[in-house]
Amino acid sequence: MQMKKHPRPLLLLQLVSYLFLLSQLLHFSKADVGTAAQYSPPYLPTACYGDDQTQFPSSNLFAAAGDGIWDNGASCGRQYLVRCISASQTGTCVTDQTIQVKIVDYAPTAQSSPSAQSTTIVLSETAFAGITNIPVTSINIEFQQV
Repeated sequence: MQMKKHPRPLLLLQLVSYLFLLSQLLHFSKADVGTAAQYSPPYLPTACYGDDQTQFPSSNLFAAAGDGIWDNGASCGRQYLVRCISASQTGTCVTDQTIQVKIVDYAPTAQSSPSAQSTTIVLSETAFAGITNIPVTSINIEFQQV
């Protein structure tokens, strides 16, 4: 008696190869979603570094952490990628623009008041302007620690 070869192993191999290829092509974001406001000078002193002027990056892309990411001060110095994803007004977000900010302060104790309360992060004027087209009090963001 001659045994028939089963096409199952070949079919299974093709299916696994296809799924692997598909998984490499699809990009799943590891970012979180939150809200951002902005704050204006004076920025000193900060909860992280006091009156030290060297805490601010030369790009002026920095932020104050809200309660959700403050982590009892452990967020000081952390870097985040931030992207505007939506706002109350259409056309607010700069399409496909991502900025990298450094945490230098704690939002609830910041020297100047943020444009909106209880946000995930409060961006410097420069940082906020880098991802928005028009002035608004707060935006919805996608953010990721780097």
